[in-house]
Amino acid sequence: MRARLIACAAALAVSIAPAMARGQAAPGSAVPDITGSWERYGGILSQRADVRRDDPTLPPPSPPPPLRPAYLQEWQARVQAAREADAKGTPLASNATTCLPEGMPAMMAAIFPMEILQSRGQVTIIEEAFTQVRRILMDQPQKPIEDVEPGFYGRSVGRWEGDTLVVETVGVKENVRFQNTSHSKDMRIAERMHLVAPNILWNEITITDPVTLEKPWTLVYAYRRMPGYTLLEYVCEDNREFAEQGLQKSTLGKK
Repeated sequence: MRARLIACAAALAVSIAPAMARGQAAPGSAVPDITGSWERYGGILSQRADVRRDDPTLPPPSPPPPLRPAYLQEWQARVQAAREADAKGTPLASNATTCLPEGMPAMMAAIFPMEILQSRGQVTIIEEAFTQVRRILMDQPQKPIEDVEPGFYGRSVGRWEGDTLVVETVGVKENVRFQNTSHSKDMRIAERMHLVAPNILWNEITITDPVTLEKPWTLVYAYRRMPGYTLLEYVCEDNREFAEQGLQKSTLGKK
């Protein structure tokens, strides 16, 4: 009898090990199922302390970027210029105007719905806006920054720590701006995603950059499940018309 129990335990361990190595949930583990469609949750309500007291699933308000003085002045000038342009009815052209994706970590703000897919060795996040696709490689070592080809989403690796998906991203292109802030090639983005309620997912994002930031910058985004929702097609095809009409001298579509 004892020999049979040992053999069964060994067989179970062998069956669980591949799933663990692939970053999948082992039977009976605490890894949650976060596959499905999600929408941003909280927003303006998160700015109100009285509302957050009544609903602890609302995330805390986002702090301003802790930029070093030179970069802080640059950021403040950009923000002021954008406000003045909006007031005149001539908003500044941005990457979105020229149909470029938001990149990381801006796509995680989920202005449009997003979809999360858990699969063998990978967690994939797709945002409806610009049909952005981000791949998180599970249980793989992160490469040195100098070995990562810069891109809009960088290189993301992740692992499960209990019920929390822990992700590190490096290699985001320097011209990809989050909330109009500059960053260097040495920027790192750490994320901790976990369910705070059956249908509410929090993503704690911490940005570090020894060049532009005085200290780590942490924000929390919350998402709510959208049962039955399928992402819509989003093709950025009309913006060139607006750019042609003179959105701050954007040259997209010029002949």
